[in-house]
Amino acid sequence: MYQWHVSLRIGLIWVALWALAACVSVPPSDPLETLSEPGVPKQLRSRQIIVALAEKERPRWSAIAQELRSRYRLRSVGEFPLTSIGVQCLVFQVPLDQSLEAVLMQLRADPRIELTQPNQAFEGLQATAYDPAARYAALAYGVKLIGADRAWQVSTGRGVSVAVIDTGADIQHPALRDRKIETENFVEGGESSFATDRHGTAIAGVISAHVAASVGIKGVAPDAALTVAKACWYADSVSAKARCSSWTLAKAIDFAINDGARVLNLSLGGRPDELLTRLLAVAERRGVIVVAATLEDQENPGFPATLDTVIPVIACGPDGQITWPRWRNLPFVLAAPGIEIAVPAPHGRYDLTSGSSLAAAHVTGVVALLLQQTPQLTSQQVRTILRTTMQPIQGPDSTPLRVGRIDACAALAQQVSELACH
Repeated sequence: MYQWHVSLRIGLIWVALWALAACVSVPPSDPLETLSEPGVPKQLRSRQIIVALAEKERPRWSAIAQELRSRYRLRSVGEFPLTSIGVQCLVFQVPLDQSLEAVLMQLRADPRIELTQPNQAFEGLQATAYDPAARYAALAYGVKLIGADRAWQVSTGRGVSVAVIDTGADIQHPALRDRKIETENFVEGGESSFATDRHGTAIAGVISAHVAASVGIKGVAPDAALTVAKACWYADSVSAKARCSSWTLAKAIDFAINDGARVLNLSLGGRPDELLTRLLAVAERRGVIVVAATLEDQENPGFPATLDTVIPVIACGPDGQITWPRWRNLPFVLAAPGIEIAVPAPHGRYDLTSGSSLAAAHVTGVVALLLQQTPQLTSQQVRTILRTTMQPIQGPDSTPLRVGRIDACAALAQQVSELACH
Protein backbone atom coordinates (compact mmCIF):
# COMPACT_ATOMS: atom_id res chain seq x y z
CA MET A 1 0.00 0.00 0.00
CA TYR A 2 1.29 3.41 -0.86
CA GLN A 3 0.85 6.52 1.16
CA TRP A 4 1.42 10.14 0.23
CA HIS A 5 2.75 12.53 2.81
CA VAL A 6 3.21 16.29 2.40
CA SER A 7 4.56 18.60 5.07
CA LEU A 8 3.07 22.08 5.01
CA ARG A 9 4.02 25.30 6.79
CA ILE A 10 2.78 28.87 6.46
CA GLY A 11 4.88 30.24 3.63
CA LEU A 12 6.68 26.92 3.13
CA ILE A 13 5.68 23.60 1.53
CA TRP A 14 8.21 20.82 1.40
CA VAL A 15 8.19 17.16 0.47
CA ALA A 16 8.62 14.67 3.28
CA LEU A 17 8.62 10.89 3.48
CA TRP A 18 5.67 9.24 5.13
CA ALA A 19 6.03 6.88 8.04
CA LEU A 20 3.92 3.81 7.77
CA ALA A 21 2.49 3.97 4.29
CA ALA A 22 -0.98 3.89 5.65
CA CYS A 23 0.94 2.30 8.42
CA VAL A 24 0.51 -1.06 6.96
CA SER A 25 3.31 -3.52 6.55
CA VAL A 26 4.73 -5.17 3.49
CA PRO A 27 6.17 -8.43 4.79
CA PRO A 28 9.82 -9.33 4.25
CA SER A 29 10.54 -11.86 1.52
CA ASP A 30 11.42 -14.52 4.10
CA PRO A 31 8.97 -14.75 7.03
CA LEU A 32 11.80 -15.83 9.31
CA GLU A 33 14.08 -12.94 8.46
CA THR A 34 14.14 -9.82 10.59
CA LEU A 35 16.40 -6.82 10.55
CA SER A 36 19.89 -6.64 12.00
CA GLU A 37 21.29 -3.28 10.85
CA PRO A 38 22.63 -0.80 13.42
CA GLY A 39 20.00 1.27 15.17
CA VAL A 40 17.36 -1.46 15.24
CA PRO A 41 16.13 -2.08 18.80
CA LYS A 42 16.57 -5.48 20.37
CA GLN A 43 12.93 -6.34 19.66
CA LEU A 44 13.69 -6.96 15.97
CA ARG A 45 17.16 -8.44 15.63
CA SER A 46 17.88 -11.22 13.16
CA ARG A 47 16.90 -14.87 13.74
CA GLN A 48 14.75 -14.29 16.80
CA ILE A 49 12.05 -16.69 17.96
CA ILE A 50 9.36 -16.33 20.60
CA VAL A 51 8.54 -19.24 22.93
CA ALA A 52 5.42 -18.96 25.09
CA LEU A 53 5.24 -21.02 28.30
CA ALA A 54 1.83 -21.76 29.81
CA GLU A 55 0.77 -20.55 33.24
CA LYS A 56 0.60 -24.15 34.51
CA GLU A 57 4.37 -24.37 34.00
CA ARG A 58 5.06 -21.23 36.10
CA PRO A 59 7.06 -23.04 38.83
CA ARG A 60 9.40 -24.38 36.13
CA TRP A 61 9.67 -21.33 33.85
CA SER A 62 13.28 -20.60 34.79
CA ALA A 63 14.33 -24.24 34.57
CA ILE A 64 12.65 -24.68 31.19
CA ALA A 65 14.30 -21.54 29.82
CA GLN A 66 17.71 -22.74 30.95
CA GLU A 67 17.15 -26.19 29.46
CA LEU A 68 16.04 -24.73 26.11
CA ARG A 69 19.11 -22.51 25.96
CA SER A 70 21.38 -25.45 26.64
CA ARG A 71 19.71 -28.06 24.43
CA TYR A 72 19.34 -25.86 21.34
CA ARG A 73 22.31 -23.54 21.94
CA LEU A 74 20.03 -20.52 22.00
CA ARG A 75 20.90 -17.04 23.24
CA SER A 76 18.36 -15.32 25.49
CA VAL A 77 17.54 -11.79 24.35
CA GLY A 78 14.44 -11.06 26.41
CA GLU A 79 11.36 -12.27 28.24
CA PHE A 80 8.00 -10.76 29.06
CA PRO A 81 4.62 -11.85 30.44
CA LEU A 82 1.36 -11.60 28.53
CA THR A 83 -1.04 -11.78 31.43
CA SER A 84 -4.18 -11.39 29.32
CA ILE A 85 -3.54 -14.81 27.73
CA GLY A 86 -1.67 -16.32 30.69
CA VAL A 87 1.75 -17.00 29.17
CA GLN A 88 5.38 -16.12 29.78
CA CYS A 89 7.21 -15.29 26.56
CA LEU A 90 10.90 -16.08 26.10
CA VAL A 91 12.78 -14.55 23.18
CA PHE A 92 15.81 -16.41 21.84
CA GLN A 93 18.26 -15.84 19.02
CA VAL A 94 19.13 -18.90 16.93
CA PRO A 95 22.84 -19.27 15.97
CA LEU A 96 23.74 -18.94 12.30
CA ASP A 97 25.02 -22.52 12.17
CA GLN A 98 21.56 -23.90 13.00
CA SER A 99 18.49 -24.15 10.79
CA LEU A 100 15.94 -21.74 12.15
CA GLU A 101 13.10 -23.82 10.69
CA ALA A 102 14.46 -27.00 12.28
CA VAL A 103 14.71 -25.36 15.70
CA LEU A 104 11.13 -24.10 15.40
CA MET A 105 9.88 -27.58 14.50
CA GLN A 106 11.63 -29.17 17.47
CA LEU A 107 10.32 -26.55 19.88
CA ARG A 108 6.77 -26.96 18.58
CA ALA A 109 6.97 -30.65 19.48
CA ASP A 110 7.85 -29.85 23.11
CA PRO A 111 4.71 -30.40 25.26
CA ARG A 112 5.85 -27.81 27.80
CA ILE A 113 5.65 -25.05 25.21
CA GLU A 114 2.34 -23.33 24.48
CA LEU A 115 3.43 -21.58 21.30
CA THR A 116 6.56 -21.06 19.20
CA GLN A 117 6.93 -18.65 16.30
CA PRO A 118 9.40 -16.30 14.63
CA ASN A 119 9.56 -12.73 15.90
CA GLN A 120 8.05 -11.30 12.73
CA ALA A 121 8.77 -7.92 11.18
CA PHE A 122 6.07 -5.44 10.18
CA GLU A 123 7.24 -2.72 7.81
CA GLY A 124 5.88 0.25 5.94
CA LEU A 125 6.19 1.17 2.27
CA GLN A 126 5.91 4.80 1.23
CA ALA A 127 5.84 7.25 -1.64
CA THR A 128 5.71 11.05 -1.66
CA ALA A 129 3.63 13.75 -3.33
CA TYR A 130 2.53 17.30 -2.65
CA ASP A 131 -0.15 19.79 -3.56
CA PRO A 132 1.15 23.38 -3.59
CA ALA A 133 -2.41 24.73 -3.70
CA ALA A 134 -3.60 22.81 -0.65
CA ARG A 135 -5.64 24.61 1.99
CA TYR A 136 -6.17 22.89 5.32
CA ALA A 137 -9.81 23.81 5.86
CA ALA A 138 -10.79 22.57 2.43
CA LEU A 139 -9.03 19.28 3.13
CA ALA A 140 -10.61 18.68 6.55
CA TYR A 141 -13.52 16.94 4.87
CA GLY A 142 -13.44 13.65 6.78
CA VAL A 143 -15.82 14.35 9.65
CA LYS A 144 -18.43 15.87 7.32
CA LEU A 145 -18.23 13.11 4.72
CA ILE A 146 -19.00 10.43 7.33
CA GLY A 147 -21.57 12.51 9.22
CA ALA A 148 -19.57 12.69 12.44
CA ASP A 149 -20.35 16.40 12.84
CA ARG A 150 -24.07 15.56 12.96
CA ALA A 151 -23.44 12.66 15.34
CA TRP A 152 -21.82 15.11 17.78
CA GLN A 153 -25.36 16.20 18.70
CA VAL A 154 -25.53 13.11 20.91
CA SER A 155 -21.96 11.81 21.30
CA THR A 156 -18.36 13.04 21.19
CA GLY A 157 -16.74 9.84 22.46
CA ARG A 158 -16.47 11.20 25.99
CA GLY A 159 -14.87 8.74 28.40
CA VAL A 160 -14.37 5.95 25.84
CA SER A 161 -10.88 4.46 26.18
CA VAL A 162 -9.10 4.21 22.81
CA ALA A 163 -5.64 2.67 22.42
CA VAL A 164 -3.59 3.75 19.41
CA ILE A 165 -0.93 1.06 18.90
CA ASP A 166 1.48 2.75 16.58
CA THR A 167 4.58 4.92 16.75
CA GLY A 168 4.83 7.61 19.40
CA ALA A 169 3.02 10.94 19.05
CA ASP A 170 3.52 14.63 19.77
CA ILE A 171 0.89 15.01 22.46
CA GLN A 172 1.96 18.64 23.02
CA HIS A 173 0.85 19.58 19.51
CA PRO A 174 -1.64 22.51 19.59
CA ALA A 175 -4.39 20.23 18.26
CA LEU A 176 -3.75 17.66 21.01
CA ARG A 177 -2.21 19.36 24.03
CA ASP A 178 -5.47 20.30 25.75
CA ARG A 179 -6.40 16.62 25.70
CA LYS A 180 -5.45 14.24 28.50
CA ILE A 181 -3.56 11.64 26.48
CA GLU A 182 -1.77 8.76 28.18
CA THR A 183 1.43 7.35 26.69
CA GLU A 184 3.26 4.03 26.94
CA ASN A 185 6.47 2.93 25.25
CA PHE A 186 7.30 -0.69 24.31
CA VAL A 187 10.32 -0.03 22.10
CA GLU A 188 13.89 -0.16 23.37
CA GLY A 189 15.10 3.46 23.45
CA GLY A 190 11.78 4.68 22.08
CA GLU A 191 11.25 7.39 24.68
CA SER A 192 13.78 9.75 23.10
CA SER A 193 11.91 9.94 19.79
CA PHE A 194 8.35 9.54 21.10
CA ALA A 195 7.29 13.16 20.57
CA THR A 196 8.82 13.42 17.09
CA ASP A 197 7.05 10.39 15.61
CA ARG A 198 4.83 11.44 12.73
CA HIS A 199 2.46 8.57 12.13
CA GLY A 200 1.12 8.23 15.65
CA THR A 201 0.65 12.01 15.79
CA ALA A 202 -1.48 11.85 12.64
CA ILE A 203 -3.59 8.93 13.85
CA ALA A 204 -4.19 10.55 17.25
CA GLY A 205 -5.27 13.73 15.48
CA VAL A 206 -7.77 12.02 13.19
CA ILE A 207 -9.35 10.28 16.17
CA SER A 208 -9.50 13.08 18.72
CA ALA A 209 -7.89 16.39 17.75
CA HIS A 210 -9.60 19.48 19.08
CA VAL A 211 -10.33 22.35 16.71
CA ALA A 212 -7.27 24.20 15.46
CA ALA A 213 -8.79 27.57 14.48
CA SER A 214 -6.32 28.39 11.72
CA VAL A 215 -6.52 24.93 10.20
CA GLY A 216 -10.05 23.64 10.74
CA ILE A 217 -9.09 20.18 11.95
CA LYS A 218 -11.22 18.33 14.49
CA GLY A 219 -11.07 14.65 15.38
CA VAL A 220 -13.97 12.26 14.86
CA ALA A 221 -14.29 11.61 18.61
CA PRO A 222 -12.79 14.75 20.16
CA ASP A 223 -13.54 13.73 23.75
CA ALA A 224 -12.34 10.12 23.63
CA ALA A 225 -9.81 9.04 26.28
CA LEU A 226 -6.71 8.33 24.20
CA THR A 227 -3.66 6.20 25.00
CA VAL A 228 -0.77 6.18 22.53
CA ALA A 229 1.17 2.92 22.91
CA LYS A 230 4.43 3.02 20.98
CA ALA A 231 5.15 -0.38 19.42
CA CYS A 232 6.65 0.85 16.13
CA TRP A 233 9.73 2.91 15.36
CA TYR A 234 11.70 4.53 12.57
CA ALA A 235 14.95 2.83 11.57
CA ASP A 236 16.49 6.15 10.55
CA SER A 237 15.53 9.65 9.49
CA VAL A 238 16.35 9.08 5.82
CA SER A 239 14.23 6.08 4.84
CA ALA A 240 11.42 7.11 7.23
CA LYS A 241 10.15 3.55 7.42
CA ALA A 242 8.23 2.61 10.52
CA ARG A 243 8.74 -0.94 11.76
CA CYS A 244 7.11 -3.08 14.40
CA SER A 245 7.61 -6.65 15.59
CA SER A 246 5.56 -9.46 17.08
CA TRP A 247 7.36 -8.74 20.36
CA THR A 248 6.48 -5.04 20.62
CA LEU A 249 2.96 -5.42 19.27
CA ALA A 250 2.18 -8.29 21.65
CA LYS A 251 3.28 -6.26 24.67
CA ALA A 252 1.29 -3.22 23.53
CA ILE A 253 -1.91 -5.20 22.85
CA ASP A 254 -1.60 -7.03 26.18
CA PHE A 255 -1.19 -3.68 27.95
CA ALA A 256 -4.22 -2.20 26.20
CA ILE A 257 -6.42 -5.17 27.12
CA ASN A 258 -5.40 -5.04 30.78
CA ASP A 259 -5.69 -1.23 30.84
CA GLY A 260 -9.36 -1.43 29.94
CA ALA A 261 -9.26 -0.13 26.37
CA ARG A 262 -12.58 -0.43 24.54
CA VAL A 263 -11.17 0.27 21.08
CA LEU A 264 -7.83 -0.71 19.52
CA ASN A 265 -6.58 1.15 16.45
CA LEU A 266 -4.11 -0.99 14.48
CA SER A 267 -3.05 0.96 11.42
CA LEU A 268 -0.65 -1.77 10.32
CA GLY A 269 -0.67 -5.14 8.62
CA GLY A 270 1.41 -8.09 7.53
CA ARG A 271 1.55 -11.88 7.69
CA PRO A 272 -0.65 -13.92 10.03
CA ASP A 273 0.79 -14.04 13.53
CA GLU A 274 -0.32 -16.73 15.99
CA LEU A 275 0.66 -14.84 19.14
CA LEU A 276 -1.14 -11.67 18.08
CA THR A 277 -4.15 -13.73 16.94
CA ARG A 278 -4.50 -15.17 20.45
CA LEU A 279 -4.25 -11.74 22.01
CA LEU A 280 -6.86 -10.24 19.69
CA ALA A 281 -9.22 -13.16 20.37
CA VAL A 282 -9.01 -12.42 24.10
CA ALA A 283 -9.52 -8.72 23.38
CA GLU A 284 -12.74 -9.50 21.52
CA ARG A 285 -14.01 -11.72 24.35
CA ARG A 286 -13.39 -8.87 26.78
CA GLY A 287 -15.46 -6.45 24.72
CA VAL A 288 -12.64 -4.68 22.90
CA ILE A 289 -13.43 -3.52 19.35
CA VAL A 290 -10.44 -3.80 17.00
CA VAL A 291 -10.09 -1.65 13.87
CA ALA A 292 -7.36 -2.39 11.31
CA ALA A 293 -6.11 -0.90 8.05
CA THR A 294 -5.90 -3.06 4.94
CA LEU A 295 -3.12 -3.56 2.40
CA GLU A 296 -4.94 -2.01 -0.53
CA ASP A 297 -2.41 -2.76 -3.29
CA GLN A 298 -1.43 -6.28 -2.24
CA GLU A 299 -2.86 -9.70 -3.13
CA ASN A 300 -4.13 -10.09 0.45
CA PRO A 301 -5.67 -7.48 2.77
CA GLY A 302 -3.11 -8.37 5.44
CA PHE A 303 -3.18 -9.37 9.08
CA PRO A 304 -4.96 -8.50 11.36
CA ALA A 305 -7.59 -7.13 8.94
CA THR A 306 -8.33 -10.70 7.80
CA LEU A 307 -9.50 -11.79 11.26
CA ASP A 308 -13.26 -12.26 11.60
CA THR A 309 -13.33 -10.23 14.81
CA VAL A 310 -11.59 -7.19 13.31
CA ILE A 311 -13.17 -4.29 11.40
CA PRO A 312 -11.23 -3.96 8.10
CA VAL A 313 -10.91 -0.51 6.54
CA ILE A 314 -10.02 0.86 3.10
CA ALA A 315 -9.46 4.51 2.11
CA CYS A 316 -11.90 6.64 0.13
CA GLY A 317 -11.50 10.14 -1.26
CA PRO A 318 -13.56 13.34 -0.84
CA ASP A 319 -16.09 11.98 -3.36
CA GLY A 320 -16.59 8.86 -1.24
CA GLN A 321 -15.18 6.57 -3.92
CA ILE A 322 -12.42 3.98 -3.58
CA THR A 323 -9.82 2.28 -5.71
CA TRP A 324 -10.98 -1.34 -5.71
CA PRO A 325 -8.42 -3.70 -4.17
CA ARG A 326 -7.12 -6.81 -5.89
CA TRP A 327 -8.27 -9.01 -3.02
CA ARG A 328 -11.88 -10.12 -2.52
CA ASN A 329 -11.55 -12.46 0.47
CA LEU A 330 -13.38 -10.44 3.12
CA PRO A 331 -17.14 -10.56 3.80
CA PHE A 332 -17.23 -6.77 3.97
CA VAL A 333 -14.91 -3.81 4.31
CA LEU A 334 -15.63 -0.27 5.48
CA ALA A 335 -14.45 2.71 3.48
CA ALA A 336 -13.54 5.92 5.29
CA PRO A 337 -11.72 9.14 4.40
CA GLY A 338 -8.07 8.43 3.70
CA ILE A 339 -7.06 10.51 0.67
CA GLU A 340 -5.39 13.89 1.22
CA ILE A 341 -6.26 14.15 4.90
CA ALA A 342 -5.02 17.18 6.85
CA VAL A 343 -3.46 15.95 10.09
CA PRO A 344 -1.27 17.28 12.91
CA ALA A 345 2.46 16.58 12.69
CA PRO A 346 5.32 16.94 15.22
CA HIS A 347 6.69 20.38 16.14
CA GLY A 348 3.33 22.10 15.71
CA ARG A 349 3.11 21.44 11.98
CA TYR A 350 0.28 20.06 9.88
CA ASP A 351 0.62 17.49 7.13
CA LEU A 352 -1.38 16.33 4.15
CA THR A 353 -1.54 12.55 4.16
CA SER A 354 -3.19 9.62 2.39
CA GLY A 355 -3.69 5.93 3.16
CA SER A 356 -5.85 3.35 4.86
CA SER A 357 -4.21 4.09 8.20
CA LEU A 358 -6.07 7.42 8.25
CA ALA A 359 -9.25 5.66 7.15
CA ALA A 360 -8.94 3.20 10.04
CA ALA A 361 -8.55 6.11 12.46
CA HIS A 362 -11.84 7.63 11.22
CA VAL A 363 -13.60 4.31 11.89
CA THR A 364 -12.02 4.07 15.34
CA GLY A 365 -13.45 7.49 16.13
CA VAL A 366 -16.94 6.41 15.05
CA VAL A 367 -16.71 3.32 17.27
CA ALA A 368 -15.90 5.60 20.21
CA LEU A 369 -19.01 7.68 19.42
CA LEU A 370 -21.14 4.52 19.50
CA LEU A 371 -19.65 3.29 22.77
CA GLN A 372 -20.28 6.55 24.60
CA GLN A 373 -23.95 6.30 23.69
CA THR A 374 -24.25 2.53 24.31
CA PRO A 375 -21.29 1.29 26.41
CA GLN A 376 -22.52 -2.31 26.58
CA LEU A 377 -22.19 -2.93 22.82
CA THR A 378 -20.15 -6.01 21.94
CA SER A 379 -17.65 -6.26 19.14
CA GLN A 380 -20.12 -8.26 17.04
CA GLN A 381 -22.88 -5.72 17.64
CA VAL A 382 -20.65 -2.83 16.61
CA ARG A 383 -19.65 -4.61 13.41
CA THR A 384 -23.30 -5.29 12.63
CA ILE A 385 -24.32 -1.67 13.21
CA LEU A 386 -21.53 -0.33 11.01
CA ARG A 387 -22.22 -2.87 8.27
CA THR A 388 -25.99 -2.29 8.17
CA THR A 389 -25.71 1.52 8.17
CA MET A 390 -22.82 1.93 5.72
CA GLN A 391 -23.46 3.67 2.39
CA PRO A 392 -22.90 1.00 -0.30
CA ILE A 393 -20.23 1.59 -2.92
CA GLN A 394 -20.96 -0.11 -6.21
CA GLY A 395 -18.10 -2.29 -7.41
CA PRO A 396 -17.38 -4.41 -10.46
CA ASP A 397 -20.36 -6.64 -11.32
CA SER A 398 -18.49 -9.84 -10.53
CA THR A 399 -17.04 -8.89 -7.14
CA PRO A 400 -18.43 -10.64 -4.04
CA LEU A 401 -16.77 -8.04 -1.80
CA ARG A 402 -19.22 -5.75 -0.02
CA VAL A 403 -17.83 -2.26 0.50
CA GLY A 404 -19.61 0.70 2.04
CA ARG A 405 -18.66 4.13 3.31
CA ILE A 406 -19.06 4.43 7.06
CA ASP A 407 -21.94 6.66 8.16
CA ALA A 408 -21.45 7.87 11.72
CA CYS A 409 -24.77 9.66 11.96
CA ALA A 410 -26.78 6.69 10.66
CA ALA A 411 -24.94 4.39 13.07
CA LEU A 412 -25.75 6.65 16.04
CA ALA A 413 -29.34 7.04 14.85
CA GLN A 414 -29.83 3.31 15.42
CA GLN A 415 -29.17 4.04 19.10
CA VAL A 416 -30.81 7.48 19.33
CA SER A 417 -33.98 7.63 17.24
CA GLU A 418 -34.39 11.41 17.54
CA LEU A 419 -30.97 12.11 15.98
CA ALA A 420 -31.47 14.10 12.76
CA CYS A 421 -29.04 13.02 10.05
CA HIS A 422 -30.42 14.99 7.09
